[in-house]
Amino acid sequence: MEVKYGLPEKVQYCTRCVISNQRPSSSVEFKNKGQKKQTIMFDDEGVCAACRYADIKENEIDWAEREDELMRLCDQYRSKDGGYDCVVPGSGGKDSAFTAHILKDKFGMTPLTVTWAPHKYTEIGWKNFQNWIHAGFDNILFTPNGKVHRLLTRLAFENLVHPFQPFIVGQRMIAPKVSIEKNIPLIFYGENQAEYGNNIEENFIPTMNTDFFAGSQDPADLVLGGVTGRELMDEYGLSAKDLIPYMPVKKEDLDRTGTVVHYLGYYVKWDPQECYYYASQHTGFQCNDERTEGSYSKYSSIDDKIDPLHYYTTLAKFGIGRATYDAAQEVRNGKITREEGIALVRKYDTEFPGRFFDEMLEYMGITAERFHEVVDAARSEHLWEKRDGEWHLRHPIWEEGK
Repeated sequence: MEVKYGLPEKVQYCTRCVISNQRPSSSVEFKNKGQKKQTIMFDDEGVCAACRYADIKENEIDWAEREDELMRLCDQYRSKDGGYDCVVPGSGGKDSAFTAHILKDKFGMTPLTVTWAPHKYTEIGWKNFQNWIHAGFDNILFTPNGKVHRLLTRLAFENLVHPFQPFIVGQRMIAPKVSIEKNIPLIFYGENQAEYGNNIEENFIPTMNTDFFAGSQDPADLVLGGVTGRELMDEYGLSAKDLIPYMPVKKEDLDRTGTVVHYLGYYVKWDPQECYYYASQHTGFQCNDERTEGSYSKYSSIDDKIDPLHYYTTLAKFGIGRATYDAAQEVRNGKITREEGIALVRKYDTEFPGRFFDEMLEYMGITAERFHEVVDAARSEHLWEKRDGEWHLRHPIWEEGK
């Protein structure tokens, strides 16, 4: 039986939350050629790394001391003349709204917020973005060349089944580039992705590895949508100038500016639902008036119309849909029980995202038939089987142990 992407052949679910051992770890996206994935680690008791770190957050970390550490960091960088003293990338969603506001309100910083525009704003996403700015923040909004970004999104979908990849690349690059250009060394992201299952040791490092945003300055070395920069220029008609927004920064420029990316989640106990409550109270953040397709949630990743398709591709490739991601972190944070999480996953995880489907097909310039052809080819045999013309998970969590 074929196993794609280097995933574990035997599907295993965490005994504490609802995540499976098929969950991929973060990768350096501007080098992503579709290579094998590193996946979340489980210990001898069947508990995932994310749940083990949740225990550490709850029982071992002195968060008062961590906040004191953050204050000392801010003291080191805080502007004496009222100028910008940190860069906060984000869209005005719950996480970036929380990050920017608490740094300004509690720690006395003057953030410059920067935004790499979504593929296509949702109505609530644009409203939350405006509310964020009008809550008291300056902002630089960068919108990439639409013709180029559509092409890269289509290539990322067709070659990697990862339509979000060009956005992730741009989003990762925008803050370091602004830091260098404006000479603002300190950058704050929200939480470290290691909280959700990357190498657990990364959680004990307050800064982001520069490999995620620094690299070769030769456009030919860039990889976007599974295609090299050289191929993009030779075969797809793009120029080196078209690729500039997606290029990593120079290590020498980072050293000259002293640019460093810190995770706020290292210093402040991170809880996505609490970020939502905080952002609602302080920055006018609003959740959707209806639940997100593929999940039960209304407050997470709601600003881009391509989000539902992105999560549908993770379902196809890894057997992990949006409800699984949402429920796993809410179980870890004590918002719901594992049993409730399993019920929510069963009800929503495999739901097809139809709301913006036609609009995003038009955006990528593909047909519905082509979409399903690509997605179905991405399904690994050890995860999926087709019965009566429909795809079914071979080992869904609600049937574990059977």
